[in-house]
Amino acid sequence: MDERDMLARRFEEQRPRLTAVAYRMLGSAVEAEDAVQEAWLRLARSDADVVENLAGWLTTVVGRVCLDMLRSRTSRREASLDEQPAEPARTAPAETPESQALLTDSIGLALLVVLQTLDPAERLAFVLHDMFAVPFEEIAPIVERTPAAARQLASRARRRVQGGTPQHPDVVRQRRIVDAFLSAARQGDFDALVSILDPDVIIRSDGRFVRQGAATVARGATVFGPMAAVGIPILVDGRVGVVASMHGREYRILLFRFAGDRVAEFEVVSDQNRINAMELSTLD
Repeated sequence: MDERDMLARRFEEQRPRLTAVAYRMLGSAVEAEDAVQEAWLRLARSDADVVENLAGWLTTVVGRVCLDMLRSRTSRREASLDEQPAEPARTAPAETPESQALLTDSIGLALLVVLQTLDPAERLAFVLHDMFAVPFEEIAPIVERTPAAARQLASRARRRVQGGTPQHPDVVRQRRIVDAFLSAARQGDFDALVSILDPDVIIRSDGRFVRQGAATVARGATVFGPMAAVGIPILVDGRVGVVASMHGREYRILLFRFAGDRVAEFEVVSDQNRINAMELSTLD
């Protein structure tokens, strides 16, 4: 086995971890693979003999590549959740809803969506430190900050991800209602749905009126049924909502307004500009 084959073998040993880092940063299976491939190209062009810690070196390279990709998204004003990545120059497997769902399941949909709302530097500091135990001394050069500043980035991201404060009793109540709603919708239980909905409940889609009335809304469960089947509770602007991935990287948010222990109104939001403006954090 020559030196290049040995280097390739060592790189392949690191690929699963590097792909996990890149996916959490980018939220795209194809883009994550592109970032990992770029790390291999840089390694192949470098003097690998002087690299003492290959895993750390590769993690740093992947982090920088992902940071550049995220900043490029921002400068182009592209939506980071539902955009379709450019076709890579090399041959790569297509990003299918199935492949994306498998990776999403490995991290959790709610966490992935919240990560996508973070500033690129915050996201990198949080992902590398909190998920992969990379020291802030190694993160600092990537984000061009001091270790103390990198620590602050991760701390801000952590507060966003976790919601910052213990759950308020009202949030617990909302979560109970939303869980009951999701369960009834998934089972197609008409009576259970009607019991959870306010008699004058309204459903909207991106601000447009769809229908009104508990029985009418429950019978029209096809509007929210697909979301309920894959939906995950999430905190949206301090209130319990639902996030769902419908087609691989297409995310939707279900917002609720409550009246007592019933749902008085809910809205399916697919407009990415509105989603980007929401303050999202995980539950549980």
